[in-house]
Amino acid sequence: MGTVETRKYTYEDLRTMPQNGNRYELIGGEVYVTPSPNTKHQRVAGNLYFEIRQFVKGRGLGEVFFAPFDVVFGDQDVVQPDLLFISRARSAIVTPSFIHGAPDLVIEVLSPTTAGYDLEIKRQLYASSGVSEIWFADPRSDSIEVLRLEEDGSYGVAGRFAGDQVLVSQTLPGLELPLSRIFA
Repeated sequence: MGTVETRKYTYEDLRTMPQNGNRYELIGGEVYVTPSPNTKHQRVAGNLYFEIRQFVKGRGLGEVFFAPFDVVFGDQDVVQPDLLFISRARSAIVTPSFIHGAPDLVIEVLSPTTAGYDLEIKRQLYASSGVSEIWFADPRSDSIEVLRLEEDGSYGVAGRFAGDQVLVSQTLPGLELPLSRIFA
């Protein structure tokens, strides 16, 4: 009986994918394709970027980037989070073309078509790669769940924020982010 060999893709393969409005990511050598985000997704991501960038830049804490921008964990693990933060202390992982290693903070804005992928597959990759904090922003419920990497390598819920609550983050101490400004 023969075996079926599944091709494992690399970062070099990913860089040659067609520029057609889709986002291509690579996890375990498998290609994942997601369509461009919808309007509310873009508004939420833009509001998050504006608020976090102002906070980070005003305090000289590091840099904030937004998709599409590759985060390369390894030759077969490359993703494009909606937003990410790299602390000044870890700025060596920022290259002219991509991030090489685990960001301090990753933010994923959930879409109906990609929520399962973000919450399961990407979350597992982020944990195994050492991303210390993840935010899952959900435009459908106007909420953000903050997860922190625990010593056992899994994520624990650090907070769930919705409505008129103010989000706080261990990764960005002093940040007080009213959700009303994010989901407006």
